[in-house]
Amino acid sequence: MTDAHQETPTVLVPVGEEHVEGLPPGFGDGIAGKAAFLIAVAFSAFQIYVAAYGSIPSQVVRAMHVGFLLLLGFGLIANLRAKSVPAKAMFWSLGVLGFGTGLYNWVFYADLIRRSGFLTTPDLIVGAVLVLLVFEAARRLMGLPLAVIAFIFLAYCFVGNHLPPPFIHRGYDFDQLVDTFAFGTEGIYGTPIYVSAAYIFIFVVFAAFLERAGMIALFNDFALGLVGTWRGGPAQVCVLSSALMGTISGSGVANVVASGQFTIPLMKRFGFRSAFAGAVEATSSMGGQIMPPVMGAVAFIMAETLNIPYAEVVKAAIIPALLYFGACFWQVHLEAGKAGLHGMAKADLPNPWDAVRQHWPLVLPLAALIYLLFAGYTPIFAGTMGLALTIVLILGTPLAAAIGPLAFRIVFWLALGLAAASFMKFGVNILGLVIAALIVACFTFRGGRETLQICVDSLAEGAKNALPVGIACAIVGIVIGTLTLTGIASTFIGWIISIGENNLFLSLVLTMLTCLVLGMGIPTIPNYIITSSLAGPALLSLGVPLLVSHMFVFYFGIMADLTPPVALAAFAAAPMAKESGLKIGIQATKLAIAGFVVPFMAVYTPALMLQDAGPIADQFGYPVEVAYIVVKACMGIVLWGAAAVGFLARRMAWWERLVAFAAGVLLVAAVPLTDEAGWALSLAWIGWHCWHARQVSARA
Repeated sequence: MTDAHQETPTVLVPVGEEHVEGLPPGFGDGIAGKAAFLIAVAFSAFQIYVAAYGSIPSQVVRAMHVGFLLLLGFGLIANLRAKSVPAKAMFWSLGVLGFGTGLYNWVFYADLIRRSGFLTTPDLIVGAVLVLLVFEAARRLMGLPLAVIAFIFLAYCFVGNHLPPPFIHRGYDFDQLVDTFAFGTEGIYGTPIYVSAAYIFIFVVFAAFLERAGMIALFNDFALGLVGTWRGGPAQVCVLSSALMGTISGSGVANVVASGQFTIPLMKRFGFRSAFAGAVEATSSMGGQIMPPVMGAVAFIMAETLNIPYAEVVKAAIIPALLYFGACFWQVHLEAGKAGLHGMAKADLPNPWDAVRQHWPLVLPLAALIYLLFAGYTPIFAGTMGLALTIVLILGTPLAAAIGPLAFRIVFWLALGLAAASFMKFGVNILGLVIAALIVACFTFRGGRETLQICVDSLAEGAKNALPVGIACAIVGIVIGTLTLTGIASTFIGWIISIGENNLFLSLVLTMLTCLVLGMGIPTIPNYIITSSLAGPALLSLGVPLLVSHMFVFYFGIMADLTPPVALAAFAAAPMAKESGLKIGIQATKLAIAGFVVPFMAVYTPALMLQDAGPIADQFGYPVEVAYIVVKACMGIVLWGAAAVGFLARRMAWWERLVAFAAGVLLVAAVPLTDEAGWALSLAWIGWHCWHARQVSARA
């Protein structure tokens, strides 16, 4: 597909195509490639229409969403991975068959409702085909482990009645299982696919439009100019740019691939070790999933599952996200000091505020999105409006460039902004008319057709980028359906509760290990859904606030992508760093120390996630408690970062690292007198270390 030709000074910049999990870039060659591209555009157009008007029943939207996922997924597998003509024909046939299951649900929607629980033979055939196709698509696009885990759960439905207690269930016939998994709202068309169709897809397309409009260039220039001169500047740029990317894109591995091509070679060129450079990119990119306002897809699923406003999830994530990236900045600073590295020359770096002034219109849709999310609007409304405003911005750029005097351009943008903002009073139709008028105008102005092509490309890329998330949400419905149907979740919950009655910490460790082990084979989304379904109710019964327990699971689902031996994000960075994925994973685990510590702290002191007040709030007020816990967490991160790197004011002896680690443990432990001991040991050790470092420097 074509890129933008910048014949006039616009904000549009070409963006290279990213690798989507399991697929090479592009859509394929020839007629088949054009067909896949048009299917992707149609998929995005369908989802945007549904988001804007919502006139189609939810069950039909879910079915068509899965149908489009299967059609586009198998079509791309045929175009990009299949070698022989028969194989290509087979995959396209599977895609058409998958799309047919969605059409079947649409055409027979009313009939399927009337005969729910009494399916006909055609219903059973379509349902069985749907389940098989979802398994095959997940295997091809997401890898074997996720498909195997889902198959184990499905097999349990068939054979669980032959197992010994406590795993035995009453048994289910084929008709009931097809009804549950292929037609009900507790299977493939359950909450995860609803969230994918209603929220996630729109935000993925929104991110694709912003990237095409030049947001990545803005983030990179701003980060370079702002922190490039700091000690370890190139790595600090990587952390900041990934944090900024996290505000529009929640895909960690995709962030590694997209920004790592620029940041990892830059870090290596300035003297950072290959493993450390790859770890910085992997750690900071995965943090994008917890960086508000647009967090990973899990955040939308969490809000829907807990039936709370999305803004509540964002509020709980703000402080942990800042601590996470603060820990990354701090350890980069220490690593650079240990290696004797400095920042980049200011003369070689762009002015960050010049970058903002040049690209400031790109910030407007993001600002509108943040406002709408925190003003109480639904994520689907906020995402749709943010996307529409981005389209208005892109389409209006070549028209504004064709207007001569600056005053007229300002009047044009003001008029366009007022017209676009009128949707708040008059509804989405006004915004649709504005976009339609801009499309017509772009056909007549210089650079307009290239801009239209950018929009079409963004629609296609957004649909392709949404494939892994959508397929993961579809197949994890099998797992959720099994848990609901068989009640096996209650057995696992009972185990955790029985352990937690004696020791909550052991229950948390067990939950953490479950997340990390599951994360070795499956992505963050199914990991969160499965583990939260099992551990969330158990932790709630042990007194952990529900949102905190779900955030606990969410965090360790992300950490699984950084933790060896699998560490998907680390292995994604390995080719660019030219280093072993295992070595990168070990370094990333050290860098992500806040991601391991903060969830445990939040369980014992929920105010860290702006949740329930504790004893400090009773005496001094809630703001004081939050401030104290944040300061304590920051000191813990300072100590553990120094212990992990082995450097503070100078290189540390092994016993100094042990003292720093122990002081950090005392600070975060929620046990009487540990705070006092932790502060005393921390301040004494830091004072001694800095004094000793000055003495050594004076003697040198």
